[in-house]
Amino acid sequence: MSIGVTTPKEFRASGVACGLKKTGALDLALVASDHDCACAGVFTTNQVKAAPVVYDQQTLAKNSGAMRAVVINSGCANACTGEPGLADTRATADATARALGCRADQVLVLSTGVIGQRLPMEKILAGVNNAAQNLSPTGGADASRAIMTTDTRPKVYQLPFANYSIGGMCKGAGMIHPNMATMLAVITTDAKIAPARLDRALRVAVNASFNRISVDGDMSTNDTLLVLANGASGYEIRDSELGDFTNALTQVATNLAQQLVRDGEGATKFVEIAITGARDESDAARVAKSIANSPLTKTALYGGDANWGRVVCAAGYSGVAVDPAKMKLWFGDVNVFANGTPTNFDEADSTRAIAGADIFIRLDLGQGDARATVWTCDLSHDYVTINGKYRT
Repeated sequence: MSIGVTTPKEFRASGVACGLKKTGALDLALVASDHDCACAGVFTTNQVKAAPVVYDQQTLAKNSGAMRAVVINSGCANACTGEPGLADTRATADATARALGCRADQVLVLSTGVIGQRLPMEKILAGVNNAAQNLSPTGGADASRAIMTTDTRPKVYQLPFANYSIGGMCKGAGMIHPNMATMLAVITTDAKIAPARLDRALRVAVNASFNRISVDGDMSTNDTLLVLANGASGYEIRDSELGDFTNALTQVATNLAQQLVRDGEGATKFVEIAITGARDESDAARVAKSIANSPLTKTALYGGDANWGRVVCAAGYSGVAVDPAKMKLWFGDVNVFANGTPTNFDEADSTRAIAGADIFIRLDLGQGDARATVWTCDLSHDYVTINGKYRT
């Protein structure tokens, strides 16, 4: 069955085990197109960038119109590895190109795992050849599992339309923070679209999806989201269709982004934070992210404590000029704070509003008509356990 990245026509994928994970689980994925692809990407804004991020940015700048494949390893981030790390990335791309019969500058490389370790190139090169031999139109499922690190489940989504399809996969559970949320993602489509149009669509989609999530406020060295369009459907996205295509891409990206939050390390609750009544969307997003990244808010939600004061406090230090006398706050449909003071709500009602696995919080700033939504999760004991022993 074709799922995720192999849903669009004439994309193939595979996931193999090459010994990077101590468990012997799948740890190297390959996604390849039978045709040259337009490609666009967004990357971490962290100033400490992993070798594959640097390589991919340089490669895309020179060749965004004829990409053929993406190779992804888990188990090693290849970050903070200097020039040797860049050489390892180039060698991975070269080996993939030879295995597929394309040019090295038609291959992009992604890595995820522990920072500061060199790639075990003997294993990587053997894995690349194995992955190339196992490429399949139904390989999307294996590929999605091979890119997992602390993820508890693979993350895929696909949308078939009348004229083309879009499919994607991503990984990420911790070190998730906006301005490229910490993760790796590959999205494919068989629509035909010029690289510049694809880039415009991707940036709109990312701003409404991956840049609106947070698990723990930590930003990775390896964040990468790539979109490849091979045109195999024969349907071309021109300027008149770009809006509809962008909406479709945003829908796929949003679903994948929300899957990341739902699988946050140690997460027990999925939290939607809606800010309304802001002066502009930027202010609304900034306040929402401040609340989403508040450890006190997140731990209160984990403990089932409807401590609305922590939400209002996080809004106050967001850097946005706010006035508590104009604010109104809801947990679910329970209005707990309004016009500078707590309302006459029943504590049992507010506790029930955050008792489930899905929580909705809305804060109206009372300043305008703009709004923004951010998705996050709670912060549990398991998050500390997972990250306290990440390397061991």
